[in-house]
Amino acid sequence: MTEQSRPPQPSPLLQLDALGPGEPYRARKRTVVGDVTGAPFAELSLVPRLFVSRAMRALHAAEPLPAEERSAALARAGRIFLTERIDGLDLDGYQRAVARVSGVPIGVVREAVRAIADSAEKAGWAAQQARPAGAVADWRDSATRRGSAVWTRRGEVFAVHAAGNHPGPHGLWLEALALGYRVAVRPSRREPLTPHRLVTALRLAGFGSDQVVLLPTDHDVADELLAGADLGMVYGGDDVVRKYAGSTVLPQGPGRSKILITRDTDWREHLDTVVDSIAHQGGVACINATAVLVEGDPAPLAAAIAERLSALPTLPPEDEKAVLSVQPVAEARAIEAYLLRRAAGTRAWLGGDGVVAELGDGSAVLRPAVHQLDRPDAEQAGIELAFPCVWVAPWSPEAGVAPLRDSLVLTALTGDDELFDRLLREPSIANVYRGDHPTYWIRPGVPHDGYLGEFLMRTKTVIR
Repeated sequence: MTEQSRPPQPSPLLQLDALGPGEPYRARKRTVVGDVTGAPFAELSLVPRLFVSRAMRALHAAEPLPAEERSAALARAGRIFLTERIDGLDLDGYQRAVARVSGVPIGVVREAVRAIADSAEKAGWAAQQARPAGAVADWRDSATRRGSAVWTRRGEVFAVHAAGNHPGPHGLWLEALALGYRVAVRPSRREPLTPHRLVTALRLAGFGSDQVVLLPTDHDVADELLAGADLGMVYGGDDVVRKYAGSTVLPQGPGRSKILITRDTDWREHLDTVVDSIAHQGGVACINATAVLVEGDPAPLAAAIAERLSALPTLPPEDEKAVLSVQPVAEARAIEAYLLRRAAGTRAWLGGDGVVAELGDGSAVLRPAVHQLDRPDAEQAGIELAFPCVWVAPWSPEAGVAPLRDSLVLTALTGDDELFDRLLREPSIANVYRGDHPTYWIRPGVPHDGYLGEFLMRTKTVIR
């Protein structure tokens, strides 16, 4: 057979080694990371329990870089993350790979990558926004001569079980590095490319291999990271929140973000914001709105939302015009089946016959769904799925705050000051936006679900 007539050979899979103390480590045990069609894309090394324990001991033994060096290194890492070729991929190649593996639209990936770099640039400053006004950052501050609170770490090593549905959350744990923690990250098998690139960038920027590590593991080894750390953060569903609530592990669960529209506000003037809150970033984020409550008849609003969402295109994730997330067909069908079961008895304005649009290559787009509920406290209003799926319900002043509880973000389109005061006082609503602000609004320096520094730090009185 001539060279010209040989069939094309499959390109080798991208190798994602563990990044423990010392050199990158290629484990004997590896798992295949597939793309949205189910085709193999990369091999991820899975480290054994002993490797994790040794890595965690190395983090405990290391001293943090001085604060100014940490901030400068984080800023450098953000620039490296955006500009350098890492793991054989330049920025564009990496972003397209993330879209292909995670199913998140390429435009959303680019936005998230810029946000991570911005978070790295500002991590030193952002982490300090959580410091109490009465506390100083260092015992050497002259205020301690008279006696002062000093803001100090609750521990030395922080472990992260990372999310894989969106690159964006990786911007948050950078604040732990800024505060002097040594950090161990367990990447999601769904999308390990972003944490691998970010940890590599941090090391190239000046953080030692005993300051930040990437430890992919099997599920049965995963808790070894948390056991070996002083504090941890875990992403997951309600089961994760129940398991870790009140412990030394900070759970990051469903957002169940909502929009409330009272009678004194014309929803037609804010329809762009309502629809954008539901569908922005493919609807995959915890800060996307999953329920809209309106004083009065919800049907006209539900119909208007459905009309807007029905116009969104069905495209593969790497298409420049893609706006909806993509999954392997089997996973998409499982989500669809769950939705149809839970939505039984509700009025479907969109998606009532299904939400899966197959692309013909083994992948499928999850099309939007809009369902109308008959009361604000309906069980379905608490369902959050990783695509634009929204529940529209009636609300009345008599219903009060109760149907709005357990919200990461609540956008309140209301002129009622007393109501807004009650919403702000409600402990289970993490963030309250008043007026024409989408639920996904966020920037460095403001809390996501409280400041991470509130969890990582404490104050001690010092006088000298």
